[in-house]
Amino acid sequence: MTKEKALFEYLIRRADDSLILGHRLSEWCGHGPILEEDIALTNLALDLIGQATEWFQYAAEVEGEDRDEDDLAFMRIEREYKNVLLVEQTNGDFGKTIVRQFLFDHFQNLLFEKLLESEDEQIAAIAAKSIKEVRYHLKHSSEWVIRLGDGTEESHKRVQESLTDLSRFTEELFFQDEVDQILNKEGIICDTADFKDQYYKNIQAVIDEATLQLPEKQWQLDGGRKGVHSEHLGFLLTELQYMQRTYPNMKW
Repeated sequence: MTKEKALFEYLIRRADDSLILGHRLSEWCGHGPILEEDIALTNLALDLIGQATEWFQYAAEVEGEDRDEDDLAFMRIEREYKNVLLVEQTNGDFGKTIVRQFLFDHFQNLLFEKLLESEDEQIAAIAAKSIKEVRYHLKHSSEWVIRLGDGTEESHKRVQESLTDLSRFTEELFFQDEVDQILNKEGIICDTADFKDQYYKNIQAVIDEATLQLPEKQWQLDGGRKGVHSEHLGFLLTELQYMQRTYPNMKW
């Protein structure tokens, strides 16, 4: 695998994570439990879509095949998406959405802090532009996990169930293959294993404060980085891609 192909694949992975999670959060628009959270979740979605756009634009530049960010976002088939399984999981109730966000935010925060040091100036610039958003997302989701976990009996029960369910997808966040090995040698990206222990330490501190528990042992699910997804992604893409596929190249 060439350096250019590895870089393209890596950028697509980053973009797809943000795009798919951003779309999931956009589904809350007009349906939030309270007005403030309706607006907050929509703003989080916009942040993630903005980050996805940056990654896609750079990926299109690296690929050099006359595709742009819209082509990459809307005109690929399911197996060509390389997002982790965590971000495509359905929203469920508000607590489940928060737990999904919480598990992703802690990883994203540590990753972007490392990418600030990338030898690739454009990757470092995207990380620098996004890091403030990522830190806010982390603060928002962590505070809600504590509030719901240490809240009522019902909120505690629901959030615990969501944490037990979604923690099956955390190991995939640290998936690495030839793509990562090539780019890591070039100093373009970091080795995610370097902050894996810190990730679990950070989420455990919040979980303890929220009076919640991670399962001691749990079968971990993966496949997203290889294009093998859960049944949820197909339905999500049907909605996400509808306008572009029905009216190709449409202009507002």
